[in-house]
This record gives sequence, structure tokens and C-alpha cells, in this order.
Amino acid sequence: MSITLEAVTAANWRASLALGVHPEQQRFVAGYVPISAIALAKAYVGAGGNRWSPLLIYDDGVPVGFVALATRPDAPGECWLYHFFIDREQQGRGLGRAAILALLLHIRSLPGPVARARLTVHPENVVAQRLYRAAGFEPTGEEHDDEPVYVARL
Repeated sequence: MSITLEAVTAANWRASLALGVHPEQQRFVAGYVPISAIALAKAYVGAGGNRWSPLLIYDDGVPVGFVALATRPDAPGECWLYHFFIDREQQGRGLGRAAILALLLHIRSLPGPVARARLTVHPENVVAQRLYRAAGFEPTGEEHDDEPVYVARL
């Protein structure tokens, strides 16, 4: 397993559209298909005043997942993870754990520096909750869009 992250660009954006999750997981990640389509639109328009950085997750050069990072000028030192998922055909191979650890390393390298990575997780998504806790995320007790907020201090 060799996990790398690459910015979504004009050369690879279509690969992001081909990725998805199992139908029963869809509600945990996004309310639309393909998942990356709205994330890419958010990046294009700067939705919510955020600076969006959509990333493809690769394993040995093959696209296996997606995530969108968001930072705000008025919240330096903080990065949010949105729409993190591993493609349905690639799940069950430990890629989620490897990818979240690679993401945390990537976030540590962002200019700033970034002191906290934050995300929300659907309250019924116990698999993701375990994954995030194992990677060092802890629930804050806050909610955003009816989902608990988790934070990893970097």
C-alpha cells in the first residue's frame, strides 16, 4: 500500500467523479452523487468563505478515495475535512486508516501552521467514528449541521 494525495486538477477531476460509496453509506458522506461534484463546485466558488482544496487519494497510483479540505482566513490554524471517503470497490483493505494518517501529515505541512484538524461525522456512522478516534480525533461536544464535531490537535 502506497497512499499519496494529489490536488484535483484539470487532468484528474473526472477520476474523482467515478468514485463513490455503497448506497447504504451515501447518507454518511453527502446528499448527492457523484460526491466530488459539489465539493469541486464549492472549491470553484469559495463556498462559505472557505478556501477549498479537493484531493484525490491514490494507492499505488490508482484513485481510491476523495476528501475536500477547507480553511478560513478568519480561523487561522484550523482545517476542516469534508466528504472523506474510500471508493466502494476499495473498502476493507485498510485504506481509510492509511489515508486519514496521510491527510493529517499533509495538513501538518500546510502554511500557517495548522494546529487543529476538524470534521463532522454522521452520528450513526460508527465505523468512521472508530477510524477517526484511532487516528487521534476526539469529539468536542459541539455539533455542526446536526453532526458531532471531532478535532485532532496537530
